[in-house]
Amino acid sequence: MTSPPPLLFDTYYHIYNRGTNGENIFKEERNYAHFLNLFSKHLESSTDLFAYCMLRNHFHILVRIKSETEILEILNKTLKVSTENRYHTKQSTSKNQDNALPRKPLGSLPENYASQKFSNFFNAYAKSINNAYERTGSLFEHPFERVPITSDRQFWNVIAYIHQNPQKHKFVKDFRDWKYSSYEVILSEKHTSLKRDEVLKWFGNKQEYINLHNEWVTDAKSKWFAENDYD
Repeated sequence: MTSPPPLLFDTYYHIYNRGTNGENIFKEERNYAHFLNLFSKHLESSTDLFAYCMLRNHFHILVRIKSETEILEILNKTLKVSTENRYHTKQSTSKNQDNALPRKPLGSLPENYASQKFSNFFNAYAKSINNAYERTGSLFEHPFERVPITSDRQFWNVIAYIHQNPQKHKFVKDFRDWKYSSYEVILSEKHTSLKRDEVLKWFGNKQEYINLHNEWVTDAKSKWFAENDYD
């Protein structure tokens, strides 16, 4: 199998994957929250999250890989704080200051940086599931699927598609009843790291966001949506 090209900086993607041989990747309710927590831990510094939906055996997310400049700025700020803390700790506990010298700021990132961050995220989740449920081997299919988002229309359609996925796969009669998607998160006022304001800005307002989702269900657009979704 040919390896896909690395994820590009400053690019929007619809990313999705499923369990090996269709196996459930979410075994029980607590797994859904753990998946999002690990996403934040491994990817928040390099990735903006706009929408998600977690089903029992697969998931969908819409993300933007931050620009290399944005990522480097975040990493260097973190590095500076870490170095300063380490310096003060060493200063108070050791006469040898060699190990506490400031580290050189990062100047560039490898081409596969974003792809590797996602691999680390998936591996961390798979390891946690394997440990919790005494299983071995790969949890996800390889490689994960990724489709670049290149227009406003595609952005709107992919978000609506992601959110109505539980209804498409008959997990629920109405996609709004599925707890493990970002549909209601975007409409709520609760704190979230998801880019809610940017999503609503793309749609225009909350009512337009609601209207497009309703149109998707009414028109059954998912039947002709071009991307493979493990039907």
